[in-house]
Amino acid sequence: MSITGSRITRLSSTSAPAAVVLIRFYLGVIFLCEGIQKFLNPDQLGAGRFDKAGIPAPGFFASLDSIFEIGCGALILAGLFTRVAAVPMIVNMAGALLITKLPILSGDAPLFTTEAGWWDFIHESRVDLAMLCGSVFLLIVGAGIWSLDARLRPAAAATPSR
Repeated sequence: MSITGSRITRLSSTSAPAAVVLIRFYLGVIFLCEGIQKFLNPDQLGAGRFDKAGIPAPGFFASLDSIFEIGCGALILAGLFTRVAAVPMIVNMAGALLITKLPILSGDAPLFTTEAGWWDFIHESRVDLAMLCGSVFLLIVGAGIWSLDARLRPAAAATPSR
């Protein structure tokens, strides 16, 4: 098996049950829709929100974030290169938590001016935390047997070695 075939096999291998499709559906749809909405409503969800949160070059980073959310969301939804797609989404959700939600603990969050403390932080972070945990889960277990990754694996494994 070639080095490339071996890498594809490792990245697409999964022994996770079919029920993983539920996590993939949830994560894929949310990431895909959130990415699209950043383009549809840039003032509220895209560059305007990034600017209000204090993120430098908000137009660039909002567009970059949107593209990654759309692309990785679609890959996760299809179950194609799921582990690879999960990595940028882990970084994305960790960044969202650190930049926009963590300041709630001290009452210094530009996006949440009336909220402060642990309970407000947990409340506002619930979706971000679910998305982070779901992405970590997919990185660990893979896409499951109802995925394009599972279909690629036999093809990659059947590739003759050189």
